[in-house]
Amino acid sequence: MDSAGQVKKPAKAKQKVSRWILFQLWFNTYKKFFTFVTLLNLVGITMAALGRFRYANEHLGALVLGNLLMAILMRNELFLRCLYIVAIYGLKSWAPLSIKLAATSVLQHVGGIHSGCALSGAGWLVYKIVDILRHRAKEHSAVIATGIITNVLVIISVLSAFPWVRDYHHNVFEKHHRFIGWLGLATTWIFVITGDSYDIKTGEWRADAHTLLTAQEFWFAVFMTIFVLIPWLTLREVPVEVEIPSPKVAILRFNRGMQQGLLGRISRTSIMEYHAFGIISEGRQSPYHYMICGVQGDFTKGLVADPPKTVWTRELKFAGVGHASAMFKRGIRVCTGTGIGAALSTCIQSPNWFLIWIGSDQERTFGPTIAGLIHKHIEPERMILWDTKKRGGRPDSMQLLKDTWTSFGAEVIFITSNKTGNDEMMQGCRAAGLHAFGTLWDF
Repeated sequence: MDSAGQVKKPAKAKQKVSRWILFQLWFNTYKKFFTFVTLLNLVGITMAALGRFRYANEHLGALVLGNLLMAILMRNELFLRCLYIVAIYGLKSWAPLSIKLAATSVLQHVGGIHSGCALSGAGWLVYKIVDILRHRAKEHSAVIATGIITNVLVIISVLSAFPWVRDYHHNVFEKHHRFIGWLGLATTWIFVITGDSYDIKTGEWRADAHTLLTAQEFWFAVFMTIFVLIPWLTLREVPVEVEIPSPKVAILRFNRGMQQGLLGRISRTSIMEYHAFGIISEGRQSPYHYMICGVQGDFTKGLVADPPKTVWTRELKFAGVGHASAMFKRGIRVCTGTGIGAALSTCIQSPNWFLIWIGSDQERTFGPTIAGLIHKHIEPERMILWDTKKRGGRPDSMQLLKDTWTSFGAEVIFITSNKTGNDEMMQGCRAAGLHAFGTLWDF
């Protein structure tokens, strides 16, 4: 499975990258969003503490819930799919390349808004409970109790999503971020209703529906609940066929065709241990779509050792950055190993995308299904399949990208690789002035 026009030399010695480029890649749009949102809210909390933010004093709960609602939206499959649709169809025909690149960067890094708003919401919640405790002589004990409980639950949910927890203790992250988050949402409802129903001036409960329905906090809580529920309402147990071409890989086949650039989460149970994989499909009219699962952790090892007949998945899939490829005229999709799972659909469904796949013994490792999809839909002049076993090592990936960029007339590169490969190509592309978007590990 070897389709390169000419044989490239193996990788050269790694060139030194300037500190400015390293800083630009480190302080990416994700961190810019996170920094802006967090600092903006920190300024608000400071002004409120100094008595110079009247809105915060009157609607402190709205600032808490507004931030938490925005955090939920930035991780909601339906909302993000809508953002991609607006960007793709709104910019595709007329926007200059610089605007398309900026829009793609925003779409890829909205997780920074999610993290910033979640942390800020927790910060405002701490401020709110401190404010309640300051006036505890006037507040009802039920309001204070629900406020403290909500505070603890939301803070645990936020802390459990920190990168080192998510990366090294995935099950801990999933249990605490999801279940404690759900419990926190339930106590938030109680906190909102009790807080808005108790009049501290008179010391009495108000059984007034109008007061509750006109409160900003109430509607923030309503929409938080709706957007939390939407993805789970599409949860289904679906049949799956598992092909095991080698001990390293499991190929899962599902019914129904898909658009390119989507990812799906699957699990053997309905609410626990979900794992995200890129979706391969020939198009929406195709009878099937596929996922490539590299055997690494316990979950993927189980797919090979004990192939399931059904798995749980949300029918509403979420868009990866590859979904934005529809905005661009011509591009390069480069991937290594199992990264082909996230990359292949783009090149199958669009003749304007060039595939570069670097891997070891690809046809034997990934089997005839993946090889068949590639050779059926992608012309030899539109792909380079670099088999490191046959060619005696990895290529000079930057030289491959530079040559293909020029010959194919590309205007953007999407990269799906491991951390080392991603960093190497992103640094090289930035130094060479090639527009590139790399892999994120923020699901």
